[in-house]
Amino acid sequence: MGTVETIVLAGDEGAPCFEVREVAAHAGRGLEGDRYFEHQGKMKKLEPARQATLIEAEALEAAARDYDEDIHPTDARRNIVTRGVALNHLVGKTFRVGDATLRGIKLCEPCGYLQKLSGKQVKVPLKHRGGLNAEITVSGTIRAGDAIVLVEREPAGTQP
Repeated sequence: MGTVETIVLAGDEGAPCFEVREVAAHAGRGLEGDRYFEHQGKMKKLEPARQATLIEAEALEAAARDYDEDIHPTDARRNIVTRGVALNHLVGKTFRVGDATLRGIKLCEPCGYLQKLSGKQVKVPLKHRGGLNAEITVSGTIRAGDAIVLVEREPAGTQP
């Protein structure tokens, strides 16, 4: 379906984001080293939809092309920047990202808080293209360059 282009983490609420080449994804918990994994994100209570966030590189490119707004992957504050996959279609679907398995929960629309932190006008350019909130159902390592593949059935050992 697609690939992981970049992985982005932030260690604390409101802290600047940084790129990494790989990350350990923990089922039911999140991405190791990220603010939500450490219960430091804006939403302190970890819910399935906060375990990982994804955004399409194509959406960031469209923001630059169509709205003249240069939104770097770290500005978007989403964990996994993808290429070649329509994330909106993964709501309610299970998919593998590298060695991990995720389930799309809901769209991740841009908000005023994201706009404030990024210093970019993100609400209009990323409307309905702000990404996907996902639950990690099977732990594994996610690396830049990994494939993103739809899973037809939940693998054995997944957590509810």
